[in-house]
Amino acid sequence: MKIKSVKLREAHEGSSNASFCSILWDLQAHHLVTASSSQPSISIHDPLLPSHPPRVLRHHRDGVTALAISSNSTCLASGSIDHSVKLYKFPGGEFETNITRFTLPLRALAFNKSGSMLAAAGDDEGIKLINTIDGSIARVLKGHRGPVTCLAFDPNGEYLASIDSIGTVIYWELQSGRTLYTLKGVAPDTGLDTSVLNVLSWSPDGETLAVPGLKNDIVMYDRDTAEKLFTLRGDHTQPVCFVSWSPNGRYMATSSLDKQVLIWDVKKKQDIDRQKFDDRICSMAWKPIGNALAVIDVMGKYGVWESVVPSSMKSPTEDIPNSQSRNSNGLLFFDEEDQELSMSGSLSDLGEDSHGEIEPPNRKRLRKQTVTDFDQHEDVYDELSLVPKAEPQRKVHRVNKENSDKEKDALKTMMAFRPKMQEAFQPGSTPPQPEKRHFLCYNMLGSITTIKHDECSHIEIDFHDTSTGPRVPPMTDHYGFTMASLNESGSVFANPCKSENMSTLMYRPFRSWANNSEWYMRFEGEEVRAVALGSTWVAAITSLNFLRIFTNGGLQKHILSLNGPVVTAAGFNDELAIVTHVSDCLPSNEQMLEYTLFKISKGIQVFKGRLPLTPGSYLTWFGFSEEGQLSSYDSKGVLRVFTSQYGGNWLPLFSASKERKSGENYWVVGLNASKLFCVVCKNPDAFPQVLPKPVLTLISLSFPLASSDLGEEALENEFMLNNLHLSQLQKQIEVTAGEGLDTTSLDDEAFDVEAAQDRCIFRLIASCCNSDKLVRAVELVKLLSIEKSVRGAIQLATALKLPILAERFNEILEERLRNKTKVSNTSLPNSKHDIAVNKLCTSTERSQNLEPVVSSSAKLSAPLFTKKVKPLDRVKFGKQKTDIDQTANIEDSKEVKDAEKNDESSHVNGVKEVKNLGSQFPSNQFPKLQNIREGKKDAEVTRLQCQGPSSPLPKSKNEESKKVVGEATGTKSQRPSNPFLKSTVK
Repeated sequence: MKIKSVKLREAHEGSSNASFCSILWDLQAHHLVTASSSQPSISIHDPLLPSHPPRVLRHHRDGVTALAISSNSTCLASGSIDHSVKLYKFPGGEFETNITRFTLPLRALAFNKSGSMLAAAGDDEGIKLINTIDGSIARVLKGHRGPVTCLAFDPNGEYLASIDSIGTVIYWELQSGRTLYTLKGVAPDTGLDTSVLNVLSWSPDGETLAVPGLKNDIVMYDRDTAEKLFTLRGDHTQPVCFVSWSPNGRYMATSSLDKQVLIWDVKKKQDIDRQKFDDRICSMAWKPIGNALAVIDVMGKYGVWESVVPSSMKSPTEDIPNSQSRNSNGLLFFDEEDQELSMSGSLSDLGEDSHGEIEPPNRKRLRKQTVTDFDQHEDVYDELSLVPKAEPQRKVHRVNKENSDKEKDALKTMMAFRPKMQEAFQPGSTPPQPEKRHFLCYNMLGSITTIKHDECSHIEIDFHDTSTGPRVPPMTDHYGFTMASLNESGSVFANPCKSENMSTLMYRPFRSWANNSEWYMRFEGEEVRAVALGSTWVAAITSLNFLRIFTNGGLQKHILSLNGPVVTAAGFNDELAIVTHVSDCLPSNEQMLEYTLFKISKGIQVFKGRLPLTPGSYLTWFGFSEEGQLSSYDSKGVLRVFTSQYGGNWLPLFSASKERKSGENYWVVGLNASKLFCVVCKNPDAFPQVLPKPVLTLISLSFPLASSDLGEEALENEFMLNNLHLSQLQKQIEVTAGEGLDTTSLDDEAFDVEAAQDRCIFRLIASCCNSDKLVRAVELVKLLSIEKSVRGAIQLATALKLPILAERFNEILEERLRNKTKVSNTSLPNSKHDIAVNKLCTSTERSQNLEPVVSSSAKLSAPLFTKKVKPLDRVKFGKQKTDIDQTANIEDSKEVKDAEKNDESSHVNGVKEVKNLGSQFPSNQFPKLQNIREGKKDAEVTRLQCQGPSSPLPKSKNEESKKVVGEATGTKSQRPSNPFLKSTVK
């Protein structure tokens, strides 16, 4: 093969060090534009007169690192180390505007096909999509961890591809701004050398994305699936640093760090020519209307390689794809609405480079364009609104003039911005990645992973706790399952329709007394979109909006019709929750979703309503907590938990924006009553990889409280969480008792939470007293569930010299005692035996019978619970406990004997006894009989007893309140610490 020699000339003199340089052709190949990152100037050359000095644009204060030219060559954009992006008229070079600024140097610029959108990125976090018509920022895309070095709009207007310095490629969906695919580590890591930038390039037909590979090759990825198609591997001995497609997409030029440029026949996957240079070529551009290639090296020298493709082969400009075809003079005509929105000069002065061939159309003439140019209009409006066309290759047919008005109206309607509805997903799943294992399901129990091998896939099921979970052998998947769900009993799999294969549902139990316990279901004319598992059932939601419910044995039990397309589904024991679309998205890009909660065994619908989401977000996780509370998590990082309070509502219990550090993403796995379980992913990763095994992070739940004037947000948050937990426990106790089951363990748990709630309220009361929030302190005292806590509050107010507040607290205590007496009056015994039983029962009377309804705030407080005395408790509390019990036995025996003598006198004595409690005993000691009546609860919260001040008052209220609170709450717990109030891991 004959080696050609390309003569290079200085474009930017004075570049002593290697720096990144750019080179571009205009539409008609009349000009070459060059720039260097070591100089703040842009040069516009005439390739026909290379000896003539270029036109130089000097508007930047530092080196120019990026260039881009609109498809009609009327607008030039430049980015610089000085952080600015500037627009110029072309080819005149008149400065138009500083369209945006960054905080760090720019590295990449790209226009979309119509020139209405400019993408800009660099060392900053985020890619800006800028509307060139009005200069507004349409969207900021965040996902890269390193500096973005190249951007490329898909020629069909649906995607944007980006690559960073560490070799990560991301496919962005322009309509939603979401990440479609993230290909990590597929390109070389360029390190800190800014003279070499990772690049990528779409083929002219938009079907293939070319990316430099890790083996000194070029890797081609599929447009829609991001799957690896093939590679171009030849004589490059070092990594490829630039790629450029020929106008028809048949050929490709690649430059490498080995200072070679190779020309490839892409279809044959072989190189057809090459050129060795003195310095490495950092940028290239195919001539749009000729067989030539412009190159520039890192020293700022440029040249044109003529006759790149041998004459015996097909010309690089022959059979250009339709998506790249332009009108005869290379101009892009805008519709009337475009012109009205256009800013002066930037893209409205079209056809300036016609050189007398055709008169440039003025604004009046452009407004009168007929519908014969509707194909161009369609492209413009599609990219302006960031809405992809359903059929990118289809063109609107030419119509007659009499129908033009109707067609324009229809066109405007079609162009209206309509955000895309969220697609169905499985909670805990991750997107498929080429040649990598990904999660079909990941929850608090275990995970299901899959990886594709040739024509089948390999599925593995693992449990987090291998000591309790069964060992499930891996299986070979011939169906191509894309969704799965997992619980203690088994797993369910499903796949959508693929070519001629029907959608299939498979259930695989982990333990069964019978052989061949797996079963399959196939669906004709519909496909499964989501699956869920319960204790005795399997659910599948299909594309026909059918909810199909099967038993674990495979019996088809129910088929229900849902109101809209499914988004996701989750199961827990006997409950099934489904999320569906209510309607199209709102213009503000808000998803309109609805949730439905079913009780499968009873065949009832428990709740139904709108699913709240943060404005502009979409649902990313949906499921149940370990206690069975329905929960959701959206893309803005807000966790919500469903409660039956207020007729069924969602409480915001976590916000990632307040917790996470910069560059972190939370991938939710599950939650319990006080913690969120998630995997912390570093940007740009939105989900974890299978290997290394994800590490769960526990984060405390918290309400998004307003900044209180009390300054006790932590205590207020604890107070609200305890109330929520008590409400959930009350519901569980009611359900369990209704089913005739033992509620002892739930009563114990409720008692623990209630005791912790009293301690929290007591601290809030102390803070209110110190901050002179006395009304709030009275409201809090009414919420105390234990009588001793109220007495402690009285002691606190007295110690802080707040006599009026102490009197208020005392009135609340007296009212509580009167209510206790009323309860006794409503149930007078009728026999001696009943009297004795009643006297004994009052010693362990439940505190909920003592709680008066004194205010609306008290009505919303959680119910009170009492715990039975156990032998272990006697050991815990030592001699004091024994003395109390002995005294209780003696006095109870005496009361029973008195009751046997006279029913009425017994009752009267009981009333007198209650009324005189406050005067019979000193303020620093509680009566033993009252301990008996409070039962186990008094013994458990003896640390709340408040001792009267035995020394002169301290000088400050704060010191005294700390002393009293410390005495009331105790320093050592007499019960195990509450598991729902542990300190956070993170």
